[in-house]
Amino acid sequence: MSGKPLRWMHGEVKTPPMSNDARREFGILLRELQNGESLPMPYSRPMPDVGPQCHELRVNDCKNTWRLVYRIDSVAIVILEVFEKKTQSTPRRIIELCRRRLKQYEVSFR
Repeated sequence: MSGKPLRWMHGEVKTPPMSNDARREFGILLRELQNGESLPMPYSRPMPDVGPQCHELRVNDCKNTWRLVYRIDSVAIVILEVFEKKTQSTPRRIIELCRRRLKQYEVSFR
């Protein structure tokens, strides 16, 4: 493995519920992040409401839209949540969960 490790605070990328194609796309995008690449829209968008250096990976899958909220940290890519997006805006409860997990990460791993 090269680049930054993934630190999973919550969620997983697996089939099912995702299709094999969606799972593979997440894998490719996460590997690019681990190798220091910056992902533009439509693959990733900033999530300043969650915290600094936080983003949302975006993968469309058949009839579903999947999101993975992550933070680019100096030593790891921190995965805060993986969820199926059903509305245009990110649900407030997801943002709050990610903020709590980010605080937990900062206390536990820094």
